Amino acid sequence: MEKKRLGNSDLDITPVGFGAWAIGGGDYAFGWGPQDDAESIATIEHAVASGINWIDTAAVYGLGRSEEVVGRAIKNIPEADRPYVFTKCSLVWDENREVDHVLKAESIRREVDESLSRLDIEVIDLYQIHWPRVTPDLPDDDIEEAWQTLVEIKNAGKVRNIGVSNFDVAELKRIEKIAPATSLQPPYSAVRRDIEDEILPYCQEANIGVIVYSPMQSGLLTGKMTRERIADFPDDDFRKKSKNFREPALTRNLEVADLFGRIGEKHRLTAGAVAIAWTLRHPAVTGAIVGARRPDQIDGIIGAGTFRLSEYEIAEITSLLQATTAIPASN
Repeated sequence: MEKKRLGNSDLDITPVGFGAWAIGGGDYAFGWGPQDDAESIATIEHAVASGINWIDTAAVYGLGRSEEVVGRAIKNIPEADRPYVFTKCSLVWDENREVDHVLKAESIRREVDESLSRLDIEVIDLYQIHWPRVTPDLPDDDIEEAWQTLVEIKNAGKVRNIGVSNFDVAELKRIEKIAPATSLQPPYSAVRRDIEDEILPYCQEANIGVIVYSPMQSGLLTGKMTRERIADFPDDDFRKKSKNFREPALTRNLEVADLFGRIGEKHRLTAGAVAIAWTLRHPAVTGAIVGARRPDQIDGIIGAGTFRLSEYEIAEITSLLQATTAIPASN
């Protein structure tokens, strides 16, 4: 896979990165249901062996479990082949496994040390603020305090680069007054395109790397999702409550997945690989975070790193998207 430089960093990353959200398992607000750690480790090892050179996780994924599993997995990989490790702060939890949002300096300093311990590494390659706020009514007055703290953590040598996730343009401009961001991590898929109007053009102009998450819309665009499968999701799978997995969005989304499947069949690719390639077609996008829970799922998506949609195929996808009603941004 041809690598691209991530923003103002010295990191050259593959167009596909391993997303470690789902391997955090279930039993918390943003869980994906039961997950076997040994299978997660095997999946990470297979991803790296397949050419992927970065892993994106977060402290909140599995309430520390994802970071611990990533740390165990990379210990099994020869040092010369170890992937970059990206993680995030600002979502913390209590003894009751209830998640809260904190942007205070004291919390972030504690969080980075805890992440380093769980990952069992000396330096984090990219440390990101997970959310500027979680709900529209929650104040974001602490963005500057949080970003200044990340700058200090970087200067202390605990992280190599600093970035943000889920920020809008106004929020990016606020932190740029303190220090430039290496990267932004926003949601982006064919059925969730709201970042195209302002965020992607701004990042391209400001040399902010963009690593998009949920390019397959949490499995919805893999071509393997059905109404029956959705109905059988365990209760601790967050997708049960997602608007994109419910009507009226569901029918439209499955139509998009079906088109991706037909395009993929012509190229011996999965619908999921086409969905990822669709996000990578945008010149502002540096890479796509792709989750996997089993080694064979890596085989189904790795082709997205080298596949290029034709102009005709892009037009065909655009036509379908324009013929259907866009769904407001949602998980």
